Amino acid sequence: MQRHARAFWVREPGVGEIRDLALTEPRPHDVVVRTVRSAVSRGTESLVFGGHVPASQHDAMRAPFQDGDFPGPVKYGYLSVGLVEEGPDPLLGRHVFCLHPHQTAYVVPAAAVTPVPEGVPVARAVLAGMVETAVNALWDAPPLVGDRIVVVGAGVLGCTVARLASRVPRTSVTLVDVDPSRAPVAAALGVDFSLPEDAEAGADLVLHTSATSAGLQRSLDLLAAEGTVLELSWYGDAPTTVSLGGSFHSGRLTLRASQVGRVAPARRDRRTTAQRLALALDLLHDDAFDCLLTGESPFESLPEVMPRLVSGALPALCHAVTYEEVAACSA
Repeated sequence: MQRHARAFWVREPGVGEIRDLALTEPRPHDVVVRTVRSAVSRGTESLVFGGHVPASQHDAMRAPFQDGDFPGPVKYGYLSVGLVEEGPDPLLGRHVFCLHPHQTAYVVPAAAVTPVPEGVPVARAVLAGMVETAVNALWDAPPLVGDRIVVVGAGVLGCTVARLASRVPRTSVTLVDVDPSRAPVAAALGVDFSLPEDAEAGADLVLHTSATSAGLQRSLDLLAAEGTVLELSWYGDAPTTVSLGGSFHSGRLTLRASQVGRVAPARRDRRTTAQRLALALDLLHDDAFDCLLTGESPFESLPEVMPRLVSGALPALCHAVTYEEVAACSA
C-alpha cells in the first residue's frame, strides 16, 4: 500500500499550487501523521510567498521540513497539528504539533512531533509556533515585576507576546497598532490598547512586531531612558529606516534582535528547543488565545487564499487551514 499525500507549494513568487506526492516508507522511529489543521504564519509566509527572502538568508530561513529552495518552487510552513496513525505506542492515536508545511499527511521522526496536552483544543494548538517565538523573546528580554511594557504591532505574534507579558505580576501592558479594530482583541487578552500617536512614552520594555520602519521608530520613541526595544519583526528584503538621533544615544537606549531559530542565550544551556515547544503548548491551556483564531479555509483552496491573505484582502490574525477526514494511507 503506497502512502500518498497532497502538499501546498509556492511554484514561483505570488503563485501557489497543490501537488501530489508519495510519502516515504516509515522507519522504526518515525510517525505517520494525518494532518487535522495547520495555520498560515502571515508575516514570514507572506514574505516567502512573495519571493522576498534575501539570498543571504536562504539557508537561515529554511523550515525544518521544507522542500525546494527560495524563491521557488518551495514547500514552506511550520504550524501543523495532526493525528498519529502509525508510530511508537506512546504517540499512536494522539494529536501532535509539528513544524511542517501545509500537507495532508507526512512521515517524520517521532522526535520531531510534540504531543498536544490534554485540555488544549486542536484549533488552538496551531498557535504553538507563535507562542514558542514569544517565549523565546521573553527569555531574551525578560519583563520584570511592575514593568511598563509596550508591544508595537497587534498581529498574532504581538498579541501573543502581550498576553504572556501581562502574566508577570503588576506589569502594565499596552498593545499598540494603527488598526483601531484590534482594541477588542487587546481587551480579550487582558491588556490595554492604544493607537501609535496616543501611546504613552516611558516604557521599560518595548517589543516590536509590526515589521515596519514607522513601528520601529515609534518603539524607540516610547522607551524610558536606558530601556530596551526587542525587535521580533522580520523584514525580508524590505529596506528599513530609523532615526538614531534624538534620545537614542543620550538615553542609552538598546535595540536588540530576537529570533526563534535558537534558544535564547539566557536559557540555551538549560532548555532544548523541544522543551521550549512543549512549554508553548502547555501555555495554550489559556483560552484567551482563542480570540486570535479569526478564520479558516479548506486546504485545497490555499492557492486562491494565500494571495488574499498576503494582500490583506482577507483580513486575519491566525488563519487556519482545515483538512478532510481521510486516512493518511491511500492506494
